[in-house]
Order: sequence, then C-alpha cells, then structure tokens
Amino acid sequence: MFNSPIEEIKSRLDIVEVIGSYIKLNKAGANYKALCPFHSEKTPSFFVSPARQIWHCFGCSRGGDIFKFIMEIEGVEFGDALRILAKRAGVELKPRSPEWQKTKTERKRLYEVCELAAMFFEKQLAGSPKGKEAKEYLLKRGFSEESIKNWRIGWAPDVWRGLSDFLLSKGYKKEEIIRSGLAIEKDDGFYDRFRGRIIFPVFDLNSEVISFGGRIFRPGLPGSGSPEAKYINTPNTVLYNKSRVLYGLDRARVEIRKRDFSILMEGYTDVILAHQAGFTNTISVSGTALTPYHLAILKRYSDNLYLSFDMDIAGNSATKRGIDLAQMKGFNLRVIVLPEGKDPADVISGDPKVFQKSVDGALSILDFYFQNAFRQFDSKTPEGKKKISAILLPSIKRIPNKIEQSSWISQLAKKLEVREEDVEEEIKKIGLEEEPFREDSEEKIKPRQKSRKELLEERLIILLLKKPENIEMASHALDEDLMSSFSPMIKEIIAALAKGMPPKGLSEESERIFNELALRSDIEDLEEEKIEEEISYCLKEIRGMGVRARLAEVSKKIKKAEEEKDPDEIKRFTEEFNKLSKEIP
Repeated sequence: MFNSPIEEIKSRLDIVEVIGSYIKLNKAGANYKALCPFHSEKTPSFFVSPARQIWHCFGCSRGGDIFKFIMEIEGVEFGDALRILAKRAGVELKPRSPEWQKTKTERKRLYEVCELAAMFFEKQLAGSPKGKEAKEYLLKRGFSEESIKNWRIGWAPDVWRGLSDFLLSKGYKKEEIIRSGLAIEKDDGFYDRFRGRIIFPVFDLNSEVISFGGRIFRPGLPGSGSPEAKYINTPNTVLYNKSRVLYGLDRARVEIRKRDFSILMEGYTDVILAHQAGFTNTISVSGTALTPYHLAILKRYSDNLYLSFDMDIAGNSATKRGIDLAQMKGFNLRVIVLPEGKDPADVISGDPKVFQKSVDGALSILDFYFQNAFRQFDSKTPEGKKKISAILLPSIKRIPNKIEQSSWISQLAKKLEVREEDVEEEIKKIGLEEEPFREDSEEKIKPRQKSRKELLEERLIILLLKKPENIEMASHALDEDLMSSFSPMIKEIIAALAKGMPPKGLSEESERIFNELALRSDIEDLEEEKIEEEISYCLKEIRGMGVRARLAEVSKKIKKAEEEKDPDEIKRFTEEFNKLSKEIP
C-alpha cells in the first residue's frame, strides 16, 4: 500500500524509460549516459542511475528524480509534473489529496481551457453546417476521417464570441480565456481570436493541447480576417512558445529515434498528410523559422535532419538562418527535392511513392547548395566564380568537422578550377553572422571553484558509499570535534548515512548533493584495497583543517586580548592555542 501518489508513480515508472523518451541514453556500465539536454556539451556528462532512480549532470549540476526531470525538461511546476507523470503511470490523483491541490495552478487551468476549446471546435466541425463544409474540403484535400479525428481538427464558427461564451458557461474567467490566447481583449470587451477558420490544435510532448492554428476556409469569408492571413496562430502563452514547440513531435519522436532522422516540413497540413501516408517521423515549426530551442529538442532524438519545404531554402531568409544554425550545431542536413512547383502535401496526396523516392534521394545540404550555385552562375568566368564562392564559402566554413570541411574545400576548388590554398585563404576572410538569439542553456557554464576542504568532503562521501561497511568503519572515527569540522550539508549526509542506507530526511540541497556523489561513486572505478586508506587520509586532512581553522580563530582572540592588555585572557587563549597545536595530525 502506498502512502502517496508520488510513491505509487515512482514504483510504476522507471527513470530510464521516462528520461529515454526525451533524450538518447547510452549504456555505461550499470548506468546510462547522454549529452545533457539542459546545456550545450560535446562530451556526455548527464548520467542516469537505474538502481538509485536518479539522474545528474556533472556539467551543469542539475539532478534529481523523475519529477525533477519533468519539471526541468517541460519547464513546469511540481504540480504539473505530478499530473504529467500520474497520467503516464495510470495513477489517479484524488481531488482531495494535497498533491491534487498543488496542481490547481494557472497552467492547470489553461490546460483545461485549451482542452475544452479543442472539444468545442471538434464538435463544430462535425455538427454545424459550415463545419461540415469545412470537413468536406479537408476530405477532398486528402485528409482521411481517421486523421481528422486523431489530429483533432476542428472548426471555429464565424461568430464573435462563440467559443468565449462556451468557456464562460463552464466557469472559466475572461482573463483565463485571454491568457490562453483564444480571445483578444479590446477596450472593455473581448472576442474570439479564431472565427470562420479550420482549427488545428497544437500539442505538447504529452499530447495535451497547448495552442491552436487557424486556416482560412474561404478567402473573404466574413470574420475570418484579410485574404492574405491564410493562417493565424495562438500567440505565446504560459503553455505555448512557438520558438520551443514542434508540431507533431509528440507523435513523431519515437519514430525519429527509431529511423534516426526527422523530416521537417512547413505546416500543419503537410505534417498530417505525411503521417497519414506513413512518414511518421515528420514534424514542423509553427509560425516561425527554426530556432536554437527547436534544434536542441530535435538533437535529443537524432542528429539527422531532412528538410522538406516548398520555399527557397537557399535564399537569404529566416529559414536560411535556421538552417545555418543547424549546420553549425553539427546536424547532418539533407534536402528533399520535390518536383518543381509542388509542395509536400500535394506530392504526398498525389502519390506517396513519389515522396518516398524524394526522401531516398535527398541531397546533403552542401550538395544542394552546390547544385543551386553552379546552376545560377557560370563557373568558367571570374565573376561567376566569385558569386559561387560567395554562396558556398560561408556554408563550408560552418561545418564543425574539419575533415568534412576539408573535403568540401577540395571539391569546390576542383569545380572552380582553382587552388585549394586560394579557397582556404578566402574562407579565413569570412566572418559568420552571429546567431540571431541564444538560448540560456547555450551559455558557457562556469562552475564555482571548490575549496580543498569541499573536495575532500565529497571524496569521503564517495568512498563511504562504495560499501556499506565503510560507513560503519568511519563512524568510529567521527568524534564531536571531527563532525564539527564538516560543512553543514556534508554533516547532515554523514549523520543520515550513519543511520542506514538510503539516507532519510535530507534537506532538498543535501539530497541533491548526495545524489550527485552517489552517482559519482557508482561511476568511479576504485581499487577496493585502497578505499580504507583513502578514507583515513580524508578524515585526517579534514580534521587537520578543522584544527587549523580553530587555531586561526584563537589567534585573533589572542591579538585582541593583547590590544586590550588583558593578561588573563592572553594566558587563557595562549594555553588553548598550544593545546590545539598538539592536535594537528
């Protein structure tokens, strides 16, 4: 019998499976390791311990249990992490439990608003006259009944406050409807953002609705906006940030990992039709170009990214900047070249085999750029050589792998009939454009330098955890003076360890430190015959540091007594100093 839903969830879910559904984990002895999803790194420093059911990154010092991971990766509060994991574990949260009350956050209310809105739009598509017309249009475009249902496509009626009035009737406040992005405030009133449009719900990684996109059904339809506004999208909200969300990733991530590549398309329609045709590793951005956040998310699943756009990706555009950024971050980029004048949705609807052939024949990004550049300009003329170089050299310079970069330099020199040295010289002159923005996790982490005493204390805990008998052995040497020498959190951990494993009742910070040291103990390979010797050395050094610290304090007291010309105090502190001096190991 479990005392709380938290215990039940932990008993049902394995941390390796939970974290492995977000990032690629590789076996490392008894543990698993990966590139940390919370900061940029080239060497894996993120470890997961199945035995301890904890994770820790030795690069950025984040760590904890499955709840802490969900809070970090999803950017949510504890209550929301509890709700996400409870759903995954099939654990019912009772309304009266304290944990349930914690979930009644602003985010929880907005999730409810978005879910009800999706249900409202679905019902309008199925039941209203205009909705049925919109559905017929979707079916003619190639959408199946199953896809319409699975992707929860809906219809926003062409009235000012159809959805808002529905949500108000369900007990939600005007402010909540506006904060969800579903309504627009104007003067003292408000009205529905989506009117007279086909609605595409956008989902988070747990397949919960967090925002919407609305496609115009008929240009000029009253209330649907200007004819140019083919799509309108929910603005950024507490739940949704277009720079961080990839449409369809909740359904595609398993297949991306399985096939080891993702296909990036331009919009909702392309993604749904692609999935319908079996291209289930397909995703898209939502109303923005590729951002560092998108790339960081995709890199958790695969380094291979196929691009399928119906736009000029070689042009000078936001799309090109996103692709350049992906190239700099080490993605293996390929371009799916479609028949001229066709977009992915048209090709897939016409014949999925044609699209499959394009996927199989996808060009590397540099091959694609080479083809475009040499098709546009004459490589035999000096002016043509210069223009081709202006297009290709920045892309070659962005290649992080120097061997691959050298290969492309050689190819360019050969095709332009110039010396490789000249190409290399021109590359050196190129200054690459800075990233348009940088995510927090990309900032270089500068860990605080630890003192020798801190390092010795941490080493002691690592040694003690190698074998339970080490703790019992060390406890005989832990007298009151030595315990007083430890820093507060290490003292708390040692006291808890002396009572048994695993330690109980640790503060949050002490638990974080313990988890890190426990994982380091699991990972580190130590010679058993030297462990006791090392423990004795650490205890001796820490004791010595404690004595020297007390000597420094007594020295100050002697100096103060001398300044005050107090012979009794001078004598007392001098005797204390001499006594302590004899205790230095």
